Amino acid sequence: MKRTKIKIKKIDNLTARQVTFSKRRRGLFKKAQELSVLCDAEVGLIVFSATGKVFDYGSSRYGIGLLLFSQ
Repeated sequence: MKRTKIKIKKIDNLTARQVTFSKRRRGLFKKAQELSVLCDAEVGLIVFSATGKVFDYGSSRYGIGLLLFSQ
């Protein structure tokens, strides 16, 4: 079964937008972690939600810097 392409545009429904944000954020963090492990790369990622909440990921030495930045 083939996946259908979606048109990239703002999601009007607030609940659906929040669910999509959470799922895509988890996927993005998973990809950042995989990149770090597979390629032995230093990766830092900061995501700000629409409500102003900060989410961060940092591989090894960048983890501490991201925590300091997010406070």
